[in-house]
Amino acid sequence: MNRLSIVLPAKNEGQALKDLLPRLRAAQSDAEIIVVDDGSTDDTTAICADAGIRCLSSPYSMGNGAAIKRGARVATGETIIFMDGDGQHDPADIERLLDRLEQGYDMVVGARDWESQAGVGRGVANTIYNWLASRITGHRVADLTSGFRAVKADKFREFLHLLPNGFSYPTTSTMAFFRSAYPVAYVPIKAAQRIGKSHIKPIRDGIRFLLIIFKIATLYSPLKLFVPASVVFFLLGCINYGITFLREGRLTNMSTLMWSAAVIVFLIGLVSEQITALTYRKSD
Repeated sequence: MNRLSIVLPAKNEGQALKDLLPRLRAAQSDAEIIVVDDGSTDDTTAICADAGIRCLSSPYSMGNGAAIKRGARVATGETIIFMDGDGQHDPADIERLLDRLEQGYDMVVGARDWESQAGVGRGVANTIYNWLASRITGHRVADLTSGFRAVKADKFREFLHLLPNGFSYPTTSTMAFFRSAYPVAYVPIKAAQRIGKSHIKPIRDGIRFLLIIFKIATLYSPLKLFVPASVVFFLLGCINYGITFLREGRLTNMSTLMWSAAVIVFLIGLVSEQITALTYRKSD
């Protein structure tokens, strides 16, 4: 049987870890469990020591994605389970993810239902992300931002250099797997309410999640983002030309500017497509 590693990024999640770690050890007694302490100021380290769990401590916070990368680098298992350290994910669901992984998939994601979303705003945002990612990839994406997932370790490590240090590592890794033709599956789960205070800030992270929308497209196929934008500029130029020709009988600088922008945006898309192809090329 393949060795299993479980990686939990945690920042001041001591209260949740007291309950989670014993349940996790009971559910997966043979697994390697690694808590990556992202600069916590609580008793996370002591709680891990009392539970006999390995803890990687950082002198300061580097971000959720950075903790994931640190954990993935030191994990010795052929399969890695990533789950939040805030108590939202049920250790009993790990077996369901592993069973699905054994069916030939390289990544299996625990997909939350609407009731498991952290508020209406987050639920709406995640629904938009899932729809957009599904349209771009041509595959059903049930939960793009879920942090509960099982992956083949060797496949996941191919993309460590792409993962951001912040909270959007699930988006990046999912799109990277689709782009590289690594099969991805989804297993429905129920996520509990987190224990403790969330580290997400509405204004700052609202802007960040907005940028994820653009990141989804550029990670998979930049032309699917730049070509429509180029077409919009071209059509706006044509409309402006039609209006000004009928009114003034001439071509204006605005129409020329719009057409020039259409060409520039299209060329940027071509270059981005080539860069993306090189980014995902597996190095020997």
